Amino acid sequence: MARPLALTLGEPAGIGPDITLAAWRRRDELKLTPFYFLADPAFVARRAKRMAPDLTIAVVEPVAAWTAFKTALPVVDIGVPVSAEPGHPDQSSAPAALAAIRRAVADVCAGAAAAIVTNPVAKNVLYRSGFAEPGHTEYLGKLAEESTGAPAQPVMMLWSPELAVVPVTIHLPLKEVVAKLTADLVVETGRIVAHDLHERFGIARPRLAVAGLNPHAGEDGALGDEDLTLVRPAVERLKAEGIDARGPLPADSLFHAAARASYDVALAMYHDQALIPIKTLAFDHAVNVTLGLPFVRTSPDHGTAFDIAGTGRADPTSLIAAIELAARLSSRSHSRPVALRA
Repeated sequence: MARPLALTLGEPAGIGPDITLAAWRRRDELKLTPFYFLADPAFVARRAKRMAPDLTIAVVEPVAAWTAFKTALPVVDIGVPVSAEPGHPDQSSAPAALAAIRRAVADVCAGAAAAIVTNPVAKNVLYRSGFAEPGHTEYLGKLAEESTGAPAQPVMMLWSPELAVVPVTIHLPLKEVVAKLTADLVVETGRIVAHDLHERFGIARPRLAVAGLNPHAGEDGALGDEDLTLVRPAVERLKAEGIDARGPLPADSLFHAAARASYDVALAMYHDQALIPIKTLAFDHAVNVTLGLPFVRTSPDHGTAFDIAGTGRADPTSLIAAIELAARLSSRSHSRPVALRA
């Protein structure tokens, strides 16, 4: 029996509910794989009344979502009432967002869902509630370990037809990057990326371009020795394991069209080094894909946009891309690769 995708609530005061409603309304036009929305049904009904009064909601369990999807938005009750209004997170925001994520992981690990698509969360709202993980990605790794008993090291990849990038360090202040960046971390990240691009994307021998940490990849030590002592040895270790890796390469010349044609994914040393180029090239349709998990997880590559929540102005393009990619990755035949380029 075909399994639907599990789509999480995200921050209820943000645009996640808006773009979910918009994506469902385009289900026939885009031939979307059925999904169910993990949320508070009463909250979804209120938002739908505001955003799409003609939309029908069906409160279901995952097993019934595939059939219900044809005529109604399937909503699976997370058991947490939501009182947040558009643009105004409240005390219900974090518990509801986290409950949806936990249920999604439980469903996909139990085989009730084919993959997880997560709506954006507001990390500052989660932190104020006592949330201890650095972010969404790390929390999913923790839940995966709890559900399966196997260690998980989640790796964030931002994917678009134009470019795929992986930040080796993610949500760190810039002054902490050098202390946290190690050759072992670069190597383990490269291994996971190469493995998942082969297994999930079907690329026979993924090509990894590894950016240097410093300007001009350190200018042979003149602009910092980390690229000589840390990045280069990591690349050599990856190559010794049979992984097609190159670097350290100057980041300022790594993202133009001719350079992008020479690799399948770029490994960047810190958050903005990876996210600035992909958000420049593919701001409205890039997808966040978590590698290194025992299940497929994708997410739109944007935030909660509190300023336009509930207005009908939110663009669902990135969420739709995340739904489509999750469906492709979770159902991919190993004989048919998922292209990293248009």
